[in-house]
Amino acid sequence: MDTVTRRKFLIASGVVAGGALAAGATAYTLWDILATAADPRRDPGARTLVVVTLYGGNDGLATVIPYADPAYHDARPGLSYSAEQVLRIDDTTGLNPSLKGLRQLYDDDRLAIVRGVGYPQPDRSHFRSMDIWHTGSPERPGNTGWLGRWLDTVGGDPRLAVSFEPVLPPLLAGETSAGAAVPVSGLKVARGVPRNALEALGKPSPGEPSLQARAAACFADLDKVDEMITDVKAAAAADADSDDDTPAATATGGGRTPLAAQLELVAQCVEAGVSTRVFSVSLGGFDFHADEKVAQERLLAELDSAVSAFVNRMGLSERGQKVVVLVYSEFGRRVRANASDGTDHGTASNVLVAGPRVAGGRLIGEQPSLGDLDRGDLKSTIDFRDIYASLLSDALGADPGRILGGWSGRMSDLLGKA
Repeated sequence: MDTVTRRKFLIASGVVAGGALAAGATAYTLWDILATAADPRRDPGARTLVVVTLYGGNDGLATVIPYADPAYHDARPGLSYSAEQVLRIDDTTGLNPSLKGLRQLYDDDRLAIVRGVGYPQPDRSHFRSMDIWHTGSPERPGNTGWLGRWLDTVGGDPRLAVSFEPVLPPLLAGETSAGAAVPVSGLKVARGVPRNALEALGKPSPGEPSLQARAAACFADLDKVDEMITDVKAAAAADADSDDDTPAATATGGGRTPLAAQLELVAQCVEAGVSTRVFSVSLGGFDFHADEKVAQERLLAELDSAVSAFVNRMGLSERGQKVVVLVYSEFGRRVRANASDGTDHGTASNVLVAGPRVAGGRLIGEQPSLGDLDRGDLKSTIDFRDIYASLLSDALGADPGRILGGWSGRMSDLLGKA
């Protein structure tokens, strides 16, 4: 194929930007990641961390619900859940009715719930707060992510930290290195283009520049992965009600690819034994300032189905049993509902830690008081850096103080035995 035509097509398809081609940027494909399964340096006993970011500010009080507290019902008369509606964990706390899979993980000791997580002087801006969570630096968010700094300490190979999101998230960007953003969807091919033409676009041509050949390989990879993701979407649609119009992600972020499809790629990589130690995936759309209840239930159902299926699958293999899943959002919501049956930006919330061998079946930390608020917001009781420190130490074998600016807090019993 003519290289000029290929270059124009690749740019128009959204596979790679023209500027990236001109600058000589390197793209990674799924097959580049899978190729690391043959790396003899891979420690077979090493754990793998999967980070699930919920963009938009998930409502923690509608996820892990203090159903026995009268103040909860008083603050949210149109949004609250009764004792009969929640999935009870104990006599005071329950999970959202949409979280049946996560409830089973909790009952099986494969899910721990950390309550009241936040940071000092919380910020209610989506972007500022997400910067803080990504960088692990509440006082002064910098330009490096906490997992990017970990990547700096282990040699900087981008394939050690992989994102299946549309762009590389800041948490995987270090001072001297960055993780790999692997394209998994987003082809913009006109209808009616025959399959043999698409296949030809993914084949390198003799004599073309190496970067254009690599971009062609990226296209071929993206085409194959899109086929797989189409199958995942079709399966999900078959399980859903025909009138279930799930809301799209908002401008506050989140992967365009369904979370289940992102985790399907992670599962394939883990089972293949790749050298990747960190995967980043996401789900967006949690910024419900109005008509929250039903819409959030739908998003939580997507989270529940994807994460519970992934953890169950990981329990079937030796490599999968070493996987740890972190689920978090940039902040929770205000305690009191607004006049539009929604909630506005808040502060402290819950963090979920799941996996076949985590120390699950526990509520960690006290539920922040709904009667003793900070200007209408929950007061955090656990600093999120304590969770990061535990993951760095016990999942990635790193020195937390070196990566978190000397932070010394840690939750030493969070993950259990490897």
